[in-house]
Order: sequence, then structure tokens, then C-alpha cells
Amino acid sequence: MRHMCGGAVPRPSWVFLVKKGYQDFDTSLQSSVITKVKGVTFTNTSELGERLWDVADYVIPPQGENIFFIITNLIVTPHQRQETCAESESIPDAVCYEDSDCPPGEPIMAGNGVRTGRCLQSGNTQRGTCEIFAWCPVETKSRPEKPLLGKAEDFTIYIKNFIHFPKFNFSKTNVLDTKDRDFLKSCRFGPKNPYCPIFRLGSVVSWAGSNFQEIALQGGVIGIQIEWNCDLDKAPSECNPRYYFSRLDSRFPGNSVSSGYNFRFAKYYRDEAGVEFRTLMKAYGIRFDVMVNGRAGKFSIIPTIINMASGVALMGVGSFVCDLVLIYFIKKSNFYRNKKYEEARSGHAGNGKVSVEQLQDLQTVEA
Repeated sequence: MRHMCGGAVPRPSWVFLVKKGYQDFDTSLQSSVITKVKGVTFTNTSELGERLWDVADYVIPPQGENIFFIITNLIVTPHQRQETCAESESIPDAVCYEDSDCPPGEPIMAGNGVRTGRCLQSGNTQRGTCEIFAWCPVETKSRPEKPLLGKAEDFTIYIKNFIHFPKFNFSKTNVLDTKDRDFLKSCRFGPKNPYCPIFRLGSVVSWAGSNFQEIALQGGVIGIQIEWNCDLDKAPSECNPRYYFSRLDSRFPGNSVSSGYNFRFAKYYRDEAGVEFRTLMKAYGIRFDVMVNGRAGKFSIIPTIINMASGVALMGVGSFVCDLVLIYFIKKSNFYRNKKYEEARSGHAGNGKVSVEQLQDLQTVEA
């Protein structure tokens, strides 16, 4: 009699069916991502006047890479020229009470320019700010309370992804293979349309768990992950992309100074006299990181043999461990030992001899 410890023995079927132990895998996914944003909106502000915004105005960089930025809010400082002016009062290092507090030639690292040696005091107060040589006037405005491009949530993002698994020479894209030129002009991504990679901007933000007006005001970072898990033993049509959306930057409660995403850039001009001036823009917006990963599996005889041999070996080891525990470590080990092994007794006690008839009887019993 043999006691079986079935619960302790790994099941080969689990390796083969669930983990696909009969397949060889390729995780060296080669991928290319092309992005395009479309949409227009109109604004009317004191700094910029009436202005129509199209993709050339609010998308950075314009090349359509896997990382791109959409401007949703701006602080504009127009007509800056290189000359002397008072540093901003919001810069701690710029505070002064006399000229000696502003050593000439020293830059204000957290500020906007280089000290000239003068302390400019406003009104009758003794406290002032250092005069600097910089792009003047310096930026002094605070962030608007409403996003400039608040209607950008209706813009669309086109994400085209090419993938290739070199081990199996398998390639695919996330765009429907069709000759209909109007398909991409009218379709939108959804459960019934997984091969239309055109996403509404507001929907992407919502799927990432954020409010569009909130993130448009102070900026943020959203990750778009495309996952390809392909079983190449099936038809190529069964290899489909899956999309995941998440907010990547840390969101702090309230109006924390650490919240959001922004940077500055400028547009340069020259007046009729040839003097250079610029418009400084502090841009708030949404940065998108498109990430692609995945793996492909296909039947191969080598992993099949290896996993079958491993499963058989593990079953043998499991049986041996069960016997070891039941024979030597449990209280009723004698009962199990007696059931597992049969003891051959001689016909005559003490003489150590066995007759031919006794051997024949023993063979009959074993048979």
C-alpha cells in the first residue's frame, strides 16, 4: 500500500496550461510610437488679445514623439528687453536696504538677472529690491484662477504604435488595416473600436482618475501604457493591444507648491530699429508619456521537454518527501510502515532456513 500526498506535488498541468510551459517567449519587444494632437480653440486676454490656438501653438515638441506636452494655461510677460529694472519682490535674495546689499556683478540665482549695485526703494519705505540687468520687466503675475485653454478637453490624441518581436519575426500595429480614408477622421477609441487609436483628451484624463479642469489649471503628468501579450499559437487577430491610463506625478492636497507641471519658454522678435525683445511664457499643461511593453509566446519542443522532465522529477521528489515524513515524523508511523512494507517470515523460527514450498507460497502471495 502506498500513501499519496497529492496536495504537496506540483501539477504539471498548471505549468503547461496556466504558465504555458510548452512555449518559448520573446520579451525583447521593439516598438515605435507616433503621436498627433488635433483641435482648435479661441481665447481673448489682455496680454494676447483675441487669439485662435491650433496644434502648432499648444503642442511641444511638434515632431509627434512618445513624450509630448499640451499647453492648457499660461502666464504671459510681453515686450521684455535686456535693460535694467527692479527685481521681483517675491525673490528673497533681492531684498535690500542700501546699495551695499546689492554687490554689482553678482547674479541672483533664484531671480532673473545680475545686480547692478543699486538698491531701488519704493515710496517712503526703507526696504527695497536690488536693481538688476535682465529681461525687463520681470515676470510678476501669478497663475490664473481658470485655465486659459479650458476647452481643450475636446481635443483628440492620435497614438500610432508599431511593434515587432524579432525572435518570431512577428509585427503588428494598433491601427485598423483598412482602405477607408475616412475611418480615422470619424472613429473614437472604445471597447467596440479597439483599433481606432484616437482618444479624446478629456476622456484620457478621466480614465487616469483626474479632473480635467483641475489638471489643466496647474499641470500634471499622465502615463499611457500599451501592453501587447501575444499567443502566437493562435491567429494574429488574437494579438490585441490593451491600454492603461494613470496619473504619474504626485498629487498634493490643497494648493501645494509641489503640485503640477510647468516650464518657461520665450518667443523672440526685433523692432524696426533692430533691437531684440521677447514674450516670456510660463506654460502649465499636461505631459503625456506613452510606454509600450509586452511579450510573445509560441510552441517550442525544447521548453516542452524541459518542463515535462521537471514535472516528472518533482512528482518523484514529492512522493519521497511524503514517505519520509509519514515513516519517521508522525506519531502513527508504525501503522504506515506496516502498511507500506510486507515482512517475510521464515517457516521455522530460529533456524534461518526457508523451504521451497514456502518460497512458492510467498511468490503466490506477491503475485
